[in-house]
Formats: sequence, C-alpha cells, structure tokens
Amino acid sequence: MAWKVGAAIAGLLGLVGVAAGTGGGADPRRAGWRESYRPPAEIPFPGENPYSAAKAELGRRLFFDPILSGDGSRACATCHVPDLAWGDGRARAATRMQGDMDLRTPTLINVAWQDGPMGWDGKFKTLEAVAAMPLTSPTNMNLPMADALARLSADSSYAAAFAAAFDEPAITRDRLEAALATFQRLIVTGTTAFDRWIAGDEAAIAEPAKRGFDLFNGRADCASCHSGWSFTDNSFHDIGVGTGGDIGRGRFKPTSVALRYAFKTPTLREVAQRGPYMHDGSAATLEAVIDLYDRGGIDRPSRSRAIKPLHLSAAERADLLAFLATLSSGGSRDLTTASFAATAPAP
Repeated sequence: MAWKVGAAIAGLLGLVGVAAGTGGGADPRRAGWRESYRPPAEIPFPGENPYSAAKAELGRRLFFDPILSGDGSRACATCHVPDLAWGDGRARAATRMQGDMDLRTPTLINVAWQDGPMGWDGKFKTLEAVAAMPLTSPTNMNLPMADALARLSADSSYAAAFAAAFDEPAITRDRLEAALATFQRLIVTGTTAFDRWIAGDEAAIAEPAKRGFDLFNGRADCASCHSGWSFTDNSFHDIGVGTGGDIGRGRFKPTSVALRYAFKTPTLREVAQRGPYMHDGSAATLEAVIDLYDRGGIDRPSRSRAIKPLHLSAAERADLLAFLATLSSGGSRDLTTASFAATAPAP
C-alpha cells in the first residue's frame, strides 16, 4: 500500500469543495466535469520508498549537484530547470556536446501522480528507475554508476547524509535513486486560477475560459487523454505526430500498430510556460498545438480513434487558449522539507 504525506499537504494544495454553480450559458455537464478536477489530498509515495525529510533533502542536494556528471558540468537541474517549469525550453534536450537528443525534456511537475511506464516512450517502470539512464549516458551526464557511488562515498558530507536518510552508511544505486525520486515527488504545481475556480470562486476565471473548459471536456474531447487534476491519463497515444524512425511506445511493443507512434500524455499543468510542445518540440506555440488537434494530425491506422478533425471556429480556438492559460500559476514549486517538518508519513 502506498505511503503518503498527510494533512499538511491539504493546505498547500488549497483543498476545498467544488461549487456546483455555473455561469449562464454553461454546458449542463459543467458541474459534473468540475467534480473530476478536485485536487488530491496528499502527495503519494510508494510503500517501497516512503517519504522522509532527510531523504527528500538528500535528493534535493543530489538533483542540483554536478558531482553526478563525469566532468562536473551537468546536473539533473541542467535539463529540469525550476524557472522553466522543470523543463529546459528546448525542442529537444541538449546533449553534453550541445547536440540534440531524440526527445524533448519532460517536465517534472506533478510527477508523483504519474503511474505506469514513465518517459515519452515508457522506457522506465518507475520514477526511481529514471535516474540511472541520464546519469550514465555518454551523451548526457556521462558518469558510470560505480564511479558515481564511489564519488559520493568519498565525500564525508554525502556519507553522513545517506546514513541519516537510510539509517545505515552504505551508498548504493537503489538509495541514490530513492533519494532523487523522493525529492522529485515534491515538485508540485502552484495554485492556479483554474484551481480557485474549481474551489468555488466563480470570478477566478473569465467567461471565455469557462467556455474553453466546456469545449475541452465536451466537443473537443481533450479530457479523454488530459484528464483529472493533473491533466493526464498516464497512457500512450498516437495523436498523428511521430513519423519514420521517431517511434514511441512501439519501441517496446513492436507488434502493436496502435502503439508505434504512441507517446505518453503529458500533464497540462503550467502548460503556458512549457513550450515548445509535443515529444519532439515540433509545435512551437499553444496555437500550433490547437491547430494540430484541429487538423487531426496524420491520418493513419495507428492514430488514436479519439483524434479527428475538430473544425474549430476562431472564437473556439480563443476560448481554448483562454482556458489553458488558467492552468499556469506563474511557476511550480517544490515543497521543501520544512513544509513537512511536522508531518509523519502515514500508511
């Protein structure tokens, strides 16, 4: 059973009930849709890697420390930049030689609520499993795992931090991964205008955004994939973007035509701060994203059946953009260990 940080998070996430009232001309389904966007009460942590303040602080230090790169020039935060909504603002992530990687850097916002395979193509089973690949990749941080563990073990302050976080001195790959994942689960979106509206403040967002919400959940059917509080179904879909050797989930499920160009649905939280868009950064703006969905992407057998031309009017496009703008808080945050000082994990 998953362990979770308790009631202190409720205040930080601004939990309140959803008001049923809607504005004039609202889709009659709006109140029901709003119910599905209630914020969670707690940040989930897996039973095999429960939260502790010492582990979270160790993970924070590791995340920002270039000690985990071969030449000391890169850290996790090189690609996952807090001021860039925990991405890097590039179409594709940069290699250490300043070339381009195959995929765009995914945001870490609300990663605690991701489940199932992780990464654009689902190559990672868990959040804990993500760290080793960029750390050891010759094109990324370029540090063999054995060397990383030896470096950390030789550093007396890290030796003490690992001992405090895990109640024993050995620095292992599993503990390195656990500490990084614990910190990353604390990266949570800030409260947005949308959240205030869901909480019952009718003035928090304007009428165009409310119409955009209705369109998002109704005729445009964006919510079939971008669902719930974190705006993702945590699944993989071909939306008509990938081509040629740019293979998504089909890399691991080669007999599945439907998954050949299927990439993971990203969260839409802080989306206005996170361009360019798509797994390959091929859509420079949110207007371009809406245009892609309006066209329906590439028509092919593997394309998701939920993707079809929408024929949106100019007014509908504007309403969708107005709604998407309400999902950004001006900057996500990581909930510091101080936020949890009085909070004990509970099963």
